[in-house]
Amino acid sequence: MTETSPPAPPGLTTEDQKQFRDFVGAPGRLIGIDAGTKTLGLALSDVRRMIASPLETIRRTKFTADATRLFAITAEHEIAGLVLGLPRNLDGTEGPRAQATRALARNLNKLSPLPILLWDERLTTAEAQRMLIDADQTRKRRAEVIDKLAATIILQSALDRMKQEN
Repeated sequence: MTETSPPAPPGLTTEDQKQFRDFVGAPGRLIGIDAGTKTLGLALSDVRRMIASPLETIRRTKFTADATRLFAITAEHEIAGLVLGLPRNLDGTEGPRAQATRALARNLNKLSPLPILLWDERLTTAEAQRMLIDADQTRKRRAEVIDKLAATIILQSALDRMKQEN
């Protein structure tokens, strides 16, 4: 009879950046995620958690395939935690997209011990769209990069807030 290793402990999901920072501990890379219905835009921080950079866009298919790709990326970059954009309404209430994002976080927690910070992402896609228009990007090019740029804005705003809390 062979022994199997116990399942990984469930990860922490929080909206409290101090709790998240304490949980992830020492410096290490973070991944920012802009979770849309068709894509997952990803951004990557540097090890010191100062700068966020666009990383990749995952075309969503099935949860298992999406999670497998995401966790391959987290392993490749030795990720300490995830910052997942929480799409609240302008008045701060949560609609169906926010509920779907919370469900995504719960499902990711079942597969990985990586902590997840839910980060208010109101207007990040609009900000990313404005930046791309100001940079004179074509509509086609904007469509190709909008999700990972939104993820970069989400991650950078979280990094900036965590720096202020030090």
